[in-house]
Amino acid sequence: MTEEKQPYQPENIAGKLAQMFLNSPLTLILGLFILAIGYLSLELMPREEDPQMVVSGSTVIVAMPGATAKEINEIIVKPLERKLKEVKGIEHIHGRAMDNVGMVTAAFYIGEEKEDSNLKIYDKIMQNMDLFPETSMFPLVKPLDIDIDIPIISVAFYPSDPDMDVAVLNDIVKKAQHHINGLPNVAVTSTKGGHKHQFNIQVDLNKLAGYNLSMGQITKAVQSLAYNVPEIKGHTKSNEIVMIGVRNAIESVADVGNIIVAQYGGAPIYLKDIAKVEDSYDIQNFQSAKICIVDGEADDNIPKIPQVTLTVSKLKGTNAVIIAEEVVKELKKHETLMHNLGVNYIITRNYGERANEAVSELVLHLVVSIAIIGILLIFALGWRESLIVTFTVPAILAITLFVAYLTDQTINRITLFAFLLSLGLLVDAAIIVIENIHRHLHSPACDSDSFDEVLIKATDEIGSPTNIATLAIILTMVPMAFVGQMMGAFMKPIPANVPVALIASLFVAYIFTPYLAKRLMKQPGQGGH
Repeated sequence: MTEEKQPYQPENIAGKLAQMFLNSPLTLILGLFILAIGYLSLELMPREEDPQMVVSGSTVIVAMPGATAKEINEIIVKPLERKLKEVKGIEHIHGRAMDNVGMVTAAFYIGEEKEDSNLKIYDKIMQNMDLFPETSMFPLVKPLDIDIDIPIISVAFYPSDPDMDVAVLNDIVKKAQHHINGLPNVAVTSTKGGHKHQFNIQVDLNKLAGYNLSMGQITKAVQSLAYNVPEIKGHTKSNEIVMIGVRNAIESVADVGNIIVAQYGGAPIYLKDIAKVEDSYDIQNFQSAKICIVDGEADDNIPKIPQVTLTVSKLKGTNAVIIAEEVVKELKKHETLMHNLGVNYIITRNYGERANEAVSELVLHLVVSIAIIGILLIFALGWRESLIVTFTVPAILAITLFVAYLTDQTINRITLFAFLLSLGLLVDAAIIVIENIHRHLHSPACDSDSFDEVLIKATDEIGSPTNIATLAIILTMVPMAFVGQMMGAFMKPIPANVPVALIASLFVAYIFTPYLAKRLMKQPGQGGH
């Protein structure tokens, strides 16, 4: 009586996974699910050109009117530097003393949490308020925010008529800024090169002396109708002093001119008697900008016209591509209205577009690399084996992308470089499994085994050495995770994603390689070599 042969019982995790999923109807669903979540992760993950880095720091500004730079340095900057050195995590401290104000900038090590770092600075200053002189003003803490300080899109607005009032141009840009600032995930919008409406007062020094008046009297008279204190430019030109007023209760040039400055011989002296008043722009603002435009594009070879630049920054962890597209759509909505008002615009910087192009290009290279691997495997293993191994690559990348999405990573050049770097390693496990399956199918010792047993036995046999080999490769990536400073933060996606991809390659090889082999390959006895 012959003894009935017992079915093969796998000993390693590789064989157990193969046995569990070989004939399960859920295996196909699992494969489609993995590909789906990978695709969704690729679409949902924020896209950036470079990886996000946590850069924290703060600038402490202390004003002390009337103090010289030397005094500021001795009684404000140096004591503040000594106290900030007591804060844990600070890498560099830089102080600067000027007349009337002192500034100390504290930069933390890369990776220090921004909120905690700013709180440490603020707490240290509050504990040592007694160090500041009584005549100094309350310290101002200005945190560094790399996510907000670096804009993702810049738009240059310019008039169709070069003689357009620069203040009118600024008003139109401010309206566009208001709409863009209301878009989701837009953090900060700012304008540069713009000029505000303002009344400018040009005082005639000869008439001022003739009426025996002082600039203080004029300033006090203007303050009676204007909330802000007017500024006075300290130099003279053509025997005139320019005094800068601000719009508030003052409504027109006539109102400014009719301000009574003093009484002379029983008769009132009006501002218009000793000064020229203009409804113009803030001439004290020298931060103007000009641009050359030809056929809607910048050109340095023609006369320049005024421009106002609008910059848009995004919130941390949001998709630069989507936000940039929303800003462009919002601009197009108001394009006709602005054109009717005589204002055009060009986009001078679009970080979202650049990030999308960089990511799309690397994704294309990734697809081409997978195709090349598949073609090479046809000559090395055969077309069926090549098809099986090629399928495992997108499945592995899909799992890696999903894990990256769950850990709040972004798609950037370094993330995709990590995928490209590990691409040759990802197929190792699948190639080892499929090659061992092929060997077992053509081995005379397995003629008495069923097809399922051959697949499970072949997968189980290489489980331990494949696991150890993959672990050894993962350990080579571990030291990169401990690289500090800027380089460590920049290269962080490599040690964060390559080990995940290698671990995923094991599970995909043990689950899907036997499953696909059963459906694409045949035993020699059942269909020839």
